Amino acid sequence: MQGVNNNNILWHKGKINKSQRWIMNKHKSALIWFTGLPGSGKSTLSTELEYRLYNMNIRTYILDGDNIRHGLNKDLNFSPEDRRENLRRVGEVAKLFVDAGILTIAAFASPYLEDRKMVRNLFCDGEFIEVYVKCPLEICEQRDPKGLYKKARNGQIKGLTGLSAPYEPPVNPEIIVETDKMDVNESIRIILDYLDRNNVFKI
Repeated sequence: MQGVNNNNILWHKGKINKSQRWIMNKHKSALIWFTGLPGSGKSTLSTELEYRLYNMNIRTYILDGDNIRHGLNKDLNFSPEDRRENLRRVGEVAKLFVDAGILTIAAFASPYLEDRKMVRNLFCDGEFIEVYVKCPLEICEQRDPKGLYKKARNGQIKGLTGLSAPYEPPVNPEIIVETDKMDVNESIRIILDYLDRNNVFKI
């Protein structure tokens, strides 16, 4: 989509900045980006992570792929071009949330390396935390919580990530959780340990 080129549009700075919001919240903000095949466990982990963080008095919000397509991105389909626009919009929304001091969680298949890089480049160093939810295709298909693989095999869905559309795994993610080998508790512990080691919970 073509951006608006208008010299009359200027960024308006407020009197409160992100660091001040961190001090008020008593923790830092960042974007935790879950990527992986459908059925790998992205939504399950993001929901559990938010619950754990809430109980630690951390301000959070989840941007979930399916939820976003009910509203903000309901005009987009699953072509490579629309997938990219989907993530561009989500990245810009997440950037606002992070600036607001919220530890933001995003759960999107986001199959293309370049698209994830596009979102990463919106953030300062250390503020984009990529979590690769690694799980073999055959395990994801056995789980098939939304019935997507079955529909794809029956020809009802075209362009399903991992089957008829590619998935490009992260090259150097901040975190890897292998959900065919780890349960939810172990996966969440790994993520929380990373956040603690990187001083997200401290000002």
